[in-house]
Amino acid sequence: MTKFRLKLTSLFILFIGFSVLAAGLLMGNSYQKNHQAALRDHMIRELHVLNAAAPWPDMVDPAAQSEYLQQQAKRFKEIAEMRITYIRLDGKVMGDSDHDPATMDNHLSREEVQQALKEGTGSSVRYSGTLEEKMMYVAIKVNEDRGGANEGVIRLSMSLGDVERSMNNMWLALITGLLILFAVAAIISYRVALSVTRPLERMTSAAKRMANMDYATRVPEGGKDEIGELARALNAMAGSLQGQLDEIRRNGTRLQSVLDNMISGVVMIAPDGKITLYNREAEHLLGNSIRERVGRSFTEIRHHFEIVGLIREALENPVSFHEEITVYYPEERLLEIHIVPMTMSGDEDTGLLLVLQDVSAIRRLERMRSEFVANVSHELKTPVAAVKGFAETLLSGALNDPETAKSFLTIIQDESDRLNRLIGDILELSKIESRRSPLQFSPIDLPAFLERMTELLSPEAAKKDIELDVVSEEGLFLEADEDRLGQIVMNLMQNGINYTPDGGKVKVRAEIVNVEDSEEEIVRITVSDTGIGIPRKDIPRIFERFYRVDKARSRSSGGTGLGLSIVKHLTELHHGTIRVESTVGVGSKFILELPLLQP
Repeated sequence: MTKFRLKLTSLFILFIGFSVLAAGLLMGNSYQKNHQAALRDHMIRELHVLNAAAPWPDMVDPAAQSEYLQQQAKRFKEIAEMRITYIRLDGKVMGDSDHDPATMDNHLSREEVQQALKEGTGSSVRYSGTLEEKMMYVAIKVNEDRGGANEGVIRLSMSLGDVERSMNNMWLALITGLLILFAVAAIISYRVALSVTRPLERMTSAAKRMANMDYATRVPEGGKDEIGELARALNAMAGSLQGQLDEIRRNGTRLQSVLDNMISGVVMIAPDGKITLYNREAEHLLGNSIRERVGRSFTEIRHHFEIVGLIREALENPVSFHEEITVYYPEERLLEIHIVPMTMSGDEDTGLLLVLQDVSAIRRLERMRSEFVANVSHELKTPVAAVKGFAETLLSGALNDPETAKSFLTIIQDESDRLNRLIGDILELSKIESRRSPLQFSPIDLPAFLERMTELLSPEAAKKDIELDVVSEEGLFLEADEDRLGQIVMNLMQNGINYTPDGGKVKVRAEIVNVEDSEEEIVRITVSDTGIGIPRKDIPRIFERFYRVDKARSRSSGGTGLGLSIVKHLTELHHGTIRVESTVGVGSKFILELPLLQP
C-alpha cells in the first residue's frame, strides 16, 4: 500500500508541476513576444522622429552626403545612446554611429533592410558578432516620395541584453516558485494520498489477517463515505466469520471429545487408502499413536495382517460386514470389527469407517457364565443324585435292615448338608457381587478376633492333629465389617486345615505394614500352611468360582469351590488385596492386606 501511496502522490505532483510549467512557458513566451513587439514599435517611432529632425540630405556628392550622415549618426548616438546606421538603397553604409562606414560590409542582404525596402519598415533579431550580444534591428525607408538618389534606409539597433536579463529573472522566479509549489504540492498530495490509502492499508492488513483465520481483527470504521461503508462491511463479514468459526470449533471440540471418550475404536480410511481419523481407543486397541497413523496408508499397519486384509477386501468390495478376530499386539484380545463403506464429502469413491470393540471381557464373562451354570448344575446334581439314589434304595427294602438304613440316612443327611452349604454359598456370592449386602464398618480388636476364630476351628484342626499358630501385634485395631472379615479368615484357615496332611501346621500372622512412598498404613494378615501346595499353572485361577486344584480332595472335604471366590470379593469390598504364594509339596501362603482405616 506504501507503493500505491507514493504513486498517487507522484501523480498529483506531476500533474501540478506540468500544469505550472506549461503555464510558465506560455507566460514567458507571451511576455517575450509582447516585450519585443513593444520595443520594435517604440524604435520605429524614434526612427520617424530622427528622420523628421534630420532628414536624408539632398546632396549629389556621395562623399559630402556620407560625411553629413556620419555626423548626424554620432550626434544622435550621444543624445539617444542608440546605434544608428544610414544605408543607401544599394546597401552601401553611408553613416554609422559606432563604426567607420568605409570599413563596413554592404547591408543590402540584411533581413530588416530587405523588409524595409519592400514594406517601408522592417525588423529582425539576431546575434551581433561585432558587439557579441543579441540585438534588435529596426529599419525604415525614407524619402520614398522624392525618388532617386535621395532615398535611403535608416536603421536603429538596440541590445536585447536587458530583455534577456529580465527574462532570466522571470525564469528564475518561475523555477523558484515552481520548486516551492512542488514542495507544497508534495506535502498536500502526500496528506491527501495518506487520507485515501491509510484506511485501505488497514483494510488490506485486516483482510490478510482474516485470510490467516484471525477473524477477531477489526477496522476503524471512519466516516460515512464509501471507505467507511467498506470498513463496516468488512467488520460485519469478520464478525459473521468469527461466529461461524467459533461454532465450527465448538462442534469440532465436541466431536473430538466424543471420539476420544468412546469405548469403541474408530478408524476412518479415505478412498486412496490413507487413514484420516484414528481415535484414542483405536490407539489403545491397535497399539499405534494418532501421529504415527493419520495421513499414512493402512498397509503400514504392520502388526495386524488380518485387519489389513479385511480393509483391502472392503475397499475392493464396499459392503458392510462385521467379524471377530484375535489380535496379539499390543496384547492378546478379541476384537469385534464393524466395517461400513461411506462416501467422503466431495469424493466419488467410497472410503471406509471401522468401529473396533474389545469383546474379550464379554466373551470371557459369557464363558464364565456358561462354566458357572455347568459347575452349579454339576455341583447340585451330585448331592441330589446321591440323595435320590439312597432314598430309592431305602424305599426298595433297605429300611428293613436297621444298620443299612442308618448308614444310608446318614449319607442322605451329609449330602443334604452339603447341598445346603452349596446353595448358601451361591446365594452369598450372588449377594456380595450384586452389593445387596452393604458392609458395616467398625473397629475390631484383631488379637481377640483371631483368638475367637482359633477357638471355632480348634476342634476341626484337632481331628487331623494340626497345630494352629496364631500371632498378632498387641493393641492392633482394624476398621472392617466383623462378620465379613470372619468369613474371610474362616475360609482361609479352613482351606489350610483341609489341604494340610495330618500332623501339619497352620500359621496366622497379623501386623501393621507401611506402604512405600506413602504415609498410609495397612494391616497384613498372612495364613500359611504346610499342605500339598498349589501348582504354578493353577495359581492365576485359584480365586475363580468352582475352580479346584484337587477336585476329589475338595469334594471329600465338603468344599463347594466358592470359598476363595467369596474371599476375593469380600476383600475387594474392604478396599484390600489378596494374593497367594505356593510351592507344591511345601505349602501355601495367602497374604491378605487391608487398609487400617477405610477410605
